Amino acid sequence: MPQIRTYVMNGKIDGAQQLCITENAPVSRLVSKGLSRIGRPLEDINTAIENAGRLEVYQLEKNISILATISGAAPMLGFLGTVIGMILSIFEISNAGGNIDMQLLADGLYTAMTTTVAGLIVGILGYITYNHLVVKTNKAVYQMEASSLEFLDLLNEPA
Repeated sequence: MPQIRTYVMNGKIDGAQQLCITENAPVSRLVSKGLSRIGRPLEDINTAIENAGRLEVYQLEKNISILATISGAAPMLGFLGTVIGMILSIFEISNAGGNIDMQLLADGLYTAMTTTVAGLIVGILGYITYNHLVVKTNKAVYQMEASSLEFLDLLNEPA
């Protein structure tokens, strides 16, 4: 923003626009949108920046719900595997006719515990990643809001 301020104060809107284009970040796209509207009323500039901000927030958040779903569903799938493994063990015990073979029991328990562990690992990693991305998204949204306000304040300053 200090470079943008310098460009705008010197009337070099094209230089400020080029600086925004070279930076591939949501904040630079917002400022670029505002720069493209210079000369119009401040309300128009503010509306353009808000609309661009909504699009940027959508882009940041568009696939994050998939990660939330995975982190929630993975432990349930692991639990489903646990139940299936236990059912297999009980079925084998009931078919054994009183002679319980430890290998048959162990196979069902192995299936049960393996799916539980896999579901928990995927769920925990998904949950940590989801929370990390939510924090990064919130930080980017805050930076966009702060930069937008700073840019509008710059345009409101007397020449």
